[in-house]
Amino acid sequence: MSRFFFVAVALTVGSLFAVSMIEESGVMTASKAPARPVARKPVDPGTVTIAARNGHYTTDALVDGREIAFMVDTGATLVALRESDAADLGYRPREQDYNVKISTANGEGRAARIELGTVEIGDITVRNVPAAVSEPGKLSTSLLGMSFLSRLQRVDMRSGVLVLQE
Repeated sequence: MSRFFFVAVALTVGSLFAVSMIEESGVMTASKAPARPVARKPVDPGTVTIAARNGHYTTDALVDGREIAFMVDTGATLVALRESDAADLGYRPREQDYNVKISTANGEGRAARIELGTVEIGDITVRNVPAAVSEPGKLSTSLLGMSFLSRLQRVDMRSGVLVLQE
């Protein structure tokens, strides 16, 4: 079990470092303002569609009742929170809580395990979501990873639109 978690966290953190590298390279020059889900189909409750912005799917989600901006990352095993977003939610890992060592292309890193009570996007609500808090300053955007997405009935990307269905 610990080996699985180590791999999951390593993949998550690797994704985090990749996002940071992309942002630093200037590829993502759009505003840092979070994008909301583009449309919710009222005829199809439990379905949210998100349009791509600069090739990435970004959305706001309510995490434990508070709004957090996310980039959807199917390559991230877990939901990964920036340290500042986690603190806004009341999750403040102590230094010793960052006890999961991860290895990425950018070197070694650490993360702290947490579990989010609820993650909501539009009409979709997922409870008890495993997540990780990255070390301070290591992540520029929180990532909506597979610990959330895999609990949905449908995750479909086509023609620049991401469809999530509970």
